[in-house]
Amino acid sequence: MKKILIIEDEPNIRELILYNLKTNGYDGIAAEDGIMGITMVHREKPDLVLLDIMLPGKNGYDICKELREEGNNTPIIMITAKTDESDKVMGLECGADDYISKPFGIREMMARIKAVLRRYEVTSSDEPAERDRGDSVLEVGDIYINADRHEVRIGDRYAELTTREFELLKFMAENRGHVFSRDQLLNNIWGIDYAGETRTVDVHIRHIRQKLSNGEGDDKYIETIRGRGYKFR
Repeated sequence: MKKILIIEDEPNIRELILYNLKTNGYDGIAAEDGIMGITMVHREKPDLVLLDIMLPGKNGYDICKELREEGNNTPIIMITAKTDESDKVMGLECGADDYISKPFGIREMMARIKAVLRRYEVTSSDEPAERDRGDSVLEVGDIYINADRHEVRIGDRYAELTTREFELLKFMAENRGHVFSRDQLLNNIWGIDYAGETRTVDVHIRHIRQKLSNGEGDDKYIETIRGRGYKFR
């Protein structure tokens, strides 16, 4: 049974989510403030975190950023204000995998949870038989992408990518030279049931560029094709 942690300070929303998680076969646990929330991430090791932005003690941005900086790749779905696009973009820039806007429908929330968990299960599946035959490494120029170890190396330097960033980079490197629109990348990496905005792709591409170029953010590896999308050089 998958364990899902809800970090939400509004009791009614928290209880509603917990109830629906239980009825859908998940083990739901909850924290009512940011300090308790990040403590429970470390202690309970949930399979996914539903993270509100406005929290007492420590806000959702800080929690997400702190977890990513310490190398914790637990899937995170941010819960944002309905009309504030900057909340969504900032959450993605902090390392969140998806977002859902308040007020939200339960069916939408459950669909997003299932989609994110499914993507992580595919990425993290690691069969011993595959490891015995050696790691699967994709080499493109000075970039080495190790699918089994979930590692990206540029020369002698390693880049720390989130699971979604890694999936996106690997997909584009495997199809280098091919131009992909934002919708095509959403469908291939986030899944056809993803209901987010194409801005999500732009944010992840920017993160990948920064990490590959050690903070410079240039497009040495991923090129923007104006009016069409992106391609891996």
